[in-house]
Amino acid sequence: MPFGPASRLGVSLFDETPPVEWVPGRSDEEAESYIRAVYRQVLGNAYVMESERLAVPESQFKRGELSVREFVRAVAKSDLYRTRFFTSCPRYRAIELNFRHLLGRTPLDLEEMRMHSTILDTEGFEAEIDAYLNSDEYQTTFGENFVPYIRGYKTEACQSMVQFTHLFQMVRGASSSSLKADLAGKTPRLNALVIQKTPTPVVSPASAGATFRNPAGVARQRHGIGASDQGKVYRIEVTGYRAKTLKKVSQFRRSNQVYLVPFNQLSEAYKRIHRQGGVIASITAV
Repeated sequence: MPFGPASRLGVSLFDETPPVEWVPGRSDEEAESYIRAVYRQVLGNAYVMESERLAVPESQFKRGELSVREFVRAVAKSDLYRTRFFTSCPRYRAIELNFRHLLGRTPLDLEEMRMHSTILDTEGFEAEIDAYLNSDEYQTTFGENFVPYIRGYKTEACQSMVQFTHLFQMVRGASSSSLKADLAGKTPRLNALVIQKTPTPVVSPASAGATFRNPAGVARQRHGIGASDQGKVYRIEVTGYRAKTLKKVSQFRRSNQVYLVPFNQLSEAYKRIHRQGGVIASITAV
């Protein structure tokens, strides 16, 4: 079961869409819907132009020469996938995305990340893709004919609560693509969090596609009594950053961030946020 109402966590579409299983012998029109489902999952909901589609693998799939798993493999090994999610991304961001796109979850721990990094170093990109698609986990979960799907928001798909909370750093609403879900862009979401085994808050998005992320360059601090001389940390929810301060963001888009600030830094944080054009939505004691 998902943790709390899926609609409040930004994953309702994933929860309400049943897994899609291909049955050989269906019409070309039905095959098209499966092809679109594979593109949507494997390419992280990115828009695919007609000229970018993989004509040969699509034709082979329609003729029954490729199973869903092998069509997924063809898409994941394509130049289209490689240029979007491998050559243009840092190493550990690429691995995070492979987990999301091919297994529907986030990495379990540092050792799992390190294992895939070693495969990249010793065997290369295509072997890294094969490591997911040939795994017992993929075969048990999706087999040959299920289109992979996001499943990490369900606790039974994760081995720890830390891993469960990390999913919401990667998936915050079906309308957001893998590379446009928040202001972090192509930088790793989970690298430090996985290394330190640090859980993250599961925050209901303020609007469709909104996300919260940890502010860059701020070390995590102890919460609660003893967190500071005054013994409290405050959670500041900020909205309204616009293009005049963050150049890469459209002036019509809003961003959400959460800061955890000790009491003795609260005044300075308040001033800094307003200087940067942010709007404080709430301040609450942790």
